[in-house]
Amino acid sequence: MISFKGCHFPKPVILHAIYFYLRYSVSLRDLEEILAERGVVVDHATLSRWVAKFSPLVAIEAHKRKRPCAVSWRMDETYIKVRGHWTYLYRAVDRDGKTLDFMLSGKRNTAAATKFFAKALASSGIPLRIVIDKSGANGAGIKEVNKILKRFGCHTKITTVRSKYLNNTIEQDHRFIKRRTRPMLGFKSFKSASATLEGIEVAQMIRKKQFDLEGSGFAQFEALAG
Repeated sequence: MISFKGCHFPKPVILHAIYFYLRYSVSLRDLEEILAERGVVVDHATLSRWVAKFSPLVAIEAHKRKRPCAVSWRMDETYIKVRGHWTYLYRAVDRDGKTLDFMLSGKRNTAAATKFFAKALASSGIPLRIVIDKSGANGAGIKEVNKILKRFGCHTKITTVRSKYLNNTIEQDHRFIKRRTRPMLGFKSFKSASATLEGIEVAQMIRKKQFDLEGSGFAQFEALAG
């Protein structure tokens, strides 16, 4: 359960503000005005701190409670601007389009790809195959992960499949993330960008019905927060 001790606003108010920002195309200043119309006076800087603080915590719970995924994955990266510079959001979905994992990285290389694959395997299990594009770094990342698995005595070897057609699933899935980040006009820090993107991905997972939870999108988000 996430602790809201020390916050000057009730937990439901904080979670409503965070979920509304993550799920819908509004800026922090727009959200400040929307909340003011409902009698909640809170500045956009505080809203930003809420998102940065609580989104990663909800994401941790989301990974614990998401439904099992298929053993065939699609992996790709998309571009996110941070402080005027392009960074890389590594993402993976299964063959059915269910979100598996995500990671923001300042670099696009073998080390970053290996780190992402290791993170995805830890949260979603070991797949039989991963579909990627023609990226040499991603292919090398899978090879490194296979070496790590072998060292730990795991006899499963992940097969690399290079297919632009099969990878359309995740390329289409990027659209929700890009559509949501566009009104944000770039992030001011890598930390806040990573935290916000984790929350956006959770909102996307709720929309995809990846949890055994009932109720509206917000009700499920609130349940994940505990």
